[in-house]
Amino acid sequence: MYEPFSISFETLTEYPKPAHQHSYFELVYVLDGNGMQCINQNNFAYHPGYLFLITPQDCHSFTIDTPTQFFFLRFNDIYIRSNALQTDNIKRLEFILQNANHQPGCILKNQTDKSLVRPMVEAIIREYVNRDLYNKEVIQQIINTLIVIVARNIAKYLPEQVTEKSDEKFLAILNYIQQHIYEPEKIRTEVMSAHFGISEGYLGRYFKKHCNETMQSYITNYKISLIEYRLKHSAKRINEIAVELGFTDESHLNKFFKKQKGIGPRQYRSRLFS
Repeated sequence: MYEPFSISFETLTEYPKPAHQHSYFELVYVLDGNGMQCINQNNFAYHPGYLFLITPQDCHSFTIDTPTQFFFLRFNDIYIRSNALQTDNIKRLEFILQNANHQPGCILKNQTDKSLVRPMVEAIIREYVNRDLYNKEVIQQIINTLIVIVARNIAKYLPEQVTEKSDEKFLAILNYIQQHIYEPEKIRTEVMSAHFGISEGYLGRYFKKHCNETMQSYITNYKISLIEYRLKHSAKRINEIAVELGFTDESHLNKFFKKQKGIGPRQYRSRLFS
């Protein structure tokens, strides 16, 4: 990608690329159609109105069930750091995008932002097609707003203590946990302390100092959020979720979830759709 940003939109009956990675950010908005999104070997259904953020080095693809109208916005760090984005906190914006959890699913977490995004995407397409006076300037302003909305939705789910000024080693620990959350043996304290070259006791104190919660509490809450997301947005069976997240079996996941939420995962899911 040689330009700071690029846009494209097309209706596809099959996705032309196998699972792949790239070095830039990509926002993908679904205007129409249904299918499955795959990111980092996790699959979730997509529907009209879904907005995905693909961060650099994510491995992703789509499986299309019904003809799907996609809108693609690709941009890189150069664009974020340039004067194009008129914000007082470019570093914060860049940090939020770089530290997004690399998870599948719609990035928009509230209905208000969902209602904002579709008109903006349609306006970008309209300006791009009509090529009216100042169309490039109009497109750029809308893109800037779209990026900020995405950053706002990501920021809501970052630990409160995490900022662009956070210690680099702490961010490395967070990224390590997110990367290996599906491999319980790799996020044991003794394994992590050996990986980062610090003692087990200091690792716990260091993490709590920077995150304001214990490392085990963070891992537990992160796992719960992943389970909840799958119960809400996928058709995966409980035993499939258990295998994916490294539980010994379905019973193990049931006990873990019930201890944290007060109800079992099946009851949780049934309440969502009752």
